[in-house]
Amino acid sequence: MALTDSNVLKLAPEPGTPAYRSAPHNIEAEQSLLGAILVNNDAFYRVSDFLEPKHYFEPLHQTIYETAGSLIRMGKIATPVTLKTFLPADTDVGGMTIGQYLARLAAEATTIINAQDYGRTVYDLALRRDLIGIGEDMVNVAYDAPVDFAPRAQIEDAERRLYELAESGRYDGGFQKFSQALAVAVDLAAKAFQRDGKLSGISTGMRDLDTKMGGLQHSDLIIVAGRPGMGKTSLATNIAYNVAQAYIPEIQADGTTKAANGGVIGFFSCEMSADQLATRIVAERTGIPSSHIRRGGITEGDFEKIRQVSIELQSLPFYVDATGGLSIAQLMARARRLKRQKGLDLLVIDYIQLLSGSGKRSDNRVQEITEITTSLKALAKELNVPVIALSQLSRQVESRDDKRPQLSDLRESGSIEQDADVVLFVYREEYYLAMKEPRPGTPEHEKWQLDMSLAHGKAEVIIGKQRHGPTGTVDLAFEASVTRFGDLASDAQLPDRSGNDY
Repeated sequence: MALTDSNVLKLAPEPGTPAYRSAPHNIEAEQSLLGAILVNNDAFYRVSDFLEPKHYFEPLHQTIYETAGSLIRMGKIATPVTLKTFLPADTDVGGMTIGQYLARLAAEATTIINAQDYGRTVYDLALRRDLIGIGEDMVNVAYDAPVDFAPRAQIEDAERRLYELAESGRYDGGFQKFSQALAVAVDLAAKAFQRDGKLSGISTGMRDLDTKMGGLQHSDLIIVAGRPGMGKTSLATNIAYNVAQAYIPEIQADGTTKAANGGVIGFFSCEMSADQLATRIVAERTGIPSSHIRRGGITEGDFEKIRQVSIELQSLPFYVDATGGLSIAQLMARARRLKRQKGLDLLVIDYIQLLSGSGKRSDNRVQEITEITTSLKALAKELNVPVIALSQLSRQVESRDDKRPQLSDLRESGSIEQDADVVLFVYREEYYLAMKEPRPGTPEHEKWQLDMSLAHGKAEVIIGKQRHGPTGTVDLAFEASVTRFGDLASDAQLPDRSGNDY
């Protein structure tokens, strides 16, 4: 059935005349779906969670669908008789009145069983029209762009619109049977059982931290916070390297590649340059202090170590973006691009306070940080990867006798605590003790030396919040000269008095 005779009559174009292309649509599918709804209102609930009035191509069909939906949601019956009173009576549809057209829709309706298939057809065609609109806007703006609209900003805007189009109103969402969720949970447990370390998430490469957290969980926002000098960047870098080194790709049945162990790393280094980050990792792997590497104070043997490690590092799936002054919108666009092009299993951002909001510059920094953390959590869910975001702590930590951080110390916004799934604080007692050395030769100095020996080479990772597990403290080893975190030796690994290992 056609709306008008013009939809049926097709004239051959004049020779040399450019072919006219109408936007993708299927009037018959729209008519069949509306007819099914008018005959059996239950058909509406099969499509209403993803199909909106705007997805119909024909404006009259948009009005019919919206009006029918309003009646059904109010508990009333939507039929040709009840609907026609809410539509303009003088509407002419190919020589038919609105009442006649509604009756014909119902008379030629398909069964309710086909309603969802027709709904998907209408929805997919609407997506294609939106894609055409985005493409046309890109062309028009590129031809006649405002002076203050850079091409890179246009690319980011187009990517944002495309992802919004991909994520909004998908018909694969909505309620699912609990048995489906249960199957996913059992599958996760099976994979955890098979994986090294028996973890449900990605291993950090640090035994005690994994035991406490169960690894890095997909779609989690993990905040690593600390005062300057505590080693939060070093911890994030060490974890990222460990994950990249453990990467084992696995080809799936559909031809895509998925990490069987470890993962592909995306590292946004907003503070350090890419070569500084690389120097840190080389220092950590070789045991040669980065200060020696930068100053050239190395031996020929040291250089050979650096060469060997650099060859090993070149093959790692470790991608660094050291662009300064990124907005959260730019960061999200680049993360999506990396996921699409190279894959992505763990995202690291160093650090939150160096990012800016996506809008115009805001005087309210708290609101800006709120937007950033909310967006990072949404990105973790969208890409289904853990996101580690570093954060500074406020100076109020320094005013306390016990300088171990608390959730209230998170700088500039309570939204960091609210949006995070896990909050880790890095604390090193040795750092603060070193600044309080008493005068040598005094009893206080002897006590200070004892305290320093106990704190030397140790760091605490305080789990201040964890949605899926316990809070508490994990003790780690820390080598300051090479910025390396690792596991403390367990009692079973300590030498006995004879010098032999147990």
